[in-house]
Amino acid sequence: MKSTAPTLPASPAPVTHYENFPVASWLCPPRLRPPIAALYHFARTADDLADEGDATPPERLAALAAYRGDLMALGTEGEASMLSRTAWPQVFAGLAPQVRAHQLPLALMDDLLSAFAQDVHKTESGATYADRAELLDYCRRSANPVGRLLLHLYGVDDAESLNRSDAICTALQLINFWQDFSVDLPRGRHYLTDADCAAHGVQRDELRAEPSALTPAVRALLAAQSAWARALMQSGAPLAHRLPGRIGWELRLVVQGGLRILDKVDALQGASLYRRPTVGKADAPLLLWRALRM
Repeated sequence: MKSTAPTLPASPAPVTHYENFPVASWLCPPRLRPPIAALYHFARTADDLADEGDATPPERLAALAAYRGDLMALGTEGEASMLSRTAWPQVFAGLAPQVRAHQLPLALMDDLLSAFAQDVHKTESGATYADRAELLDYCRRSANPVGRLLLHLYGVDDAESLNRSDAICTALQLINFWQDFSVDLPRGRHYLTDADCAAHGVQRDELRAEPSALTPAVRALLAAQSAWARALMQSGAPLAHRLPGRIGWELRLVVQGGLRILDKVDALQGASLYRRPTVGKADAPLLLWRALRM
């Protein structure tokens, strides 16, 4: 599955990727570090099932189905039996008590698994997304549950906050797409929609042309995608002012990190097809300054 960007503040936990989660970050209250870490390990393991190693697509889908079965056993009479036989005890033994303690919605975690499975199907077939509505439905399941799970842990459930969280998470997912063209296109992953390509008169083979053949139409297409993600991020950004203390500051950094990647995508003027822009330590002062000014 496509994990979202940017990388969040460093974790003291022995895990280093799957950027959807601020894994036990020092900005998180200590009481929330265990459930966030458990959710991280759940998502990270599912991501690996879908995307790592040499398994065939049918094997990946079968593993995800078994993983989903174990998830659905949490909180039921079959939980103890599942925990005794699961292939992923390191995930579910840690997740089970957090689901009970925090009443974590299994449906949101199930949405993540459905997105992982969709990525397997799409990658296997080289299928594209027809339009933005279809791509947004993927983001609804691949990214938005993360924000909603975190808000659940913080006891925030009003409609405005949920909608702004969805906007931020969808923006982060889109930013990851626009950041990773150089990785995804060679692997047969297509996140530029058919409708957007057609609107700019771009054929997909133009996206694989040599850098010297980069056309104005392709540049305009990529600029439009960046603007779309930026507008979504900015629409969700006020959520940072509605959340208390540390989580509000963490969210400010997430928002500014995503916007900074878009700055770099825009500066490349289409060359992000060949080179992956990243945010690093040199960007930290600017990110902190922008976060303070939000």
